[in-house]
Amino acid sequence: MGTKSGHCLHTLISNKLFAKGITGIRGYGIILTMSPMIVGVRFNKIGKIYHFDSSDVPDVKIGDHVIVDTSRGQHLGEVVQMIEGSSANPVAEWKKVERRATPRDLTLRQTCLKKQTDATLNCRARAQELNLSHIKVIAAEFNYDGSRLAFLYSSESEDKVDLKSLRHDMQKQYPQSQVEMHQIGPRDVAKLLGGMGSCGLERRCCSSFLIDFSPISIKMAKEQCISLTPSEITGMCGRLRCCLIYEYEQYLSARKELPKRNNRVLTPLGEGKVVDVLPLRDLILVRLENDERGIIHEFDRDLLEPWDEFEVLRRKAKNSCHLHDDGG
Repeated sequence: MGTKSGHCLHTLISNKLFAKGITGIRGYGIILTMSPMIVGVRFNKIGKIYHFDSSDVPDVKIGDHVIVDTSRGQHLGEVVQMIEGSSANPVAEWKKVERRATPRDLTLRQTCLKKQTDATLNCRARAQELNLSHIKVIAAEFNYDGSRLAFLYSSESEDKVDLKSLRHDMQKQYPQSQVEMHQIGPRDVAKLLGGMGSCGLERRCCSSFLIDFSPISIKMAKEQCISLTPSEITGMCGRLRCCLIYEYEQYLSARKELPKRNNRVLTPLGEGKVVDVLPLRDLILVRLENDERGIIHEFDRDLLEPWDEFEVLRRKAKNSCHLHDDGG
C-alpha cells in the first residue's frame, strides 16, 4: 500500500472511530482506548443510583430495564441516567451492564416480589422460635430471578448479633436461593416501612424522595431557632429529622448579613436593641430604648445601621467641635 493511500485509510478509520468515542490511533498500527459508556441504574423507585459500564450494551437508553453485575450477584434495575463523555476512571473497575432485561426477566421479578411478604413472615416466626427477641426482621428482598434472598433486620443491641442458626434455617426453607442477613439502621427501617411523617405529612420524606441520608446535628436546629424539645426535632425513626438540613445553609448565609441578638442598632425610630432576627424574611425585631411600652418593631435590614458605627461617627463629630472651640 502506498504512503498516500495508507494515510487516507488511517484518516478514514480515525474519523469513524472518533465519532464512536474511540481514540488512540498511533501510526498504522491501531491502538484503541475506549472511554467507558457509564449509565446510572436504580433498583428501587426511591433508591440510590449506581453507575455501571454499558459499553457492551451501547444502545441502552433511559427507561430501559437492564441486568447488571453487582457485588451481590446479578440484579435487575432501570436506567435513569446517561453520563455523557465520561472519561473518569474509578478506583476499581466499573461493574458491567450484562444485557437488556427480557419480558421473562420482568415476569420473574414480579413473581419474586409477591413472595417477599411470606418470606418476611416466615423469618420473623423462626426468629421468635429461636428467642431472638433483640432483633426485628423488617423485610425480605429477592433479586429478580430468586437466586438470592436477603433478609433485612434491625437490632437495638450494639453488640454483634449471631444469626448463623437463623440464616441456616432460612437457607433450608429456601434452598433455591442464596440466603443473606443484612443489618440496617433506624433511618433505613423508617424508609422501608413508610407511613406518616412526624410533621403530619402523609408520606415521610425518606419514603417519598430522599435518596441519601445526610448527617444531621443538633446545631442545625439551634441555628434555625427550632425548639429542642425531642418531639419537635425527632423523626419517626427516633433520630434527628432529615428536614433540619433543608434550610440550614440558607439560614447560615442569611444570618451573616444580619445583626446578632442584643446588638444595639439605629432605626428610623431611634436607637434600640435587637430582640430576634427572621433570617429568611430578612427582618430584624427591635425593642426601642425610648419606648417605655416595650413594643417590638419589625424592620428591614436595609433600614438599620449598626449602633457602634454611628457612635464612632458621633464621637468624631464631637471631637471636631471641641477642636474648633479650642481654636476659636
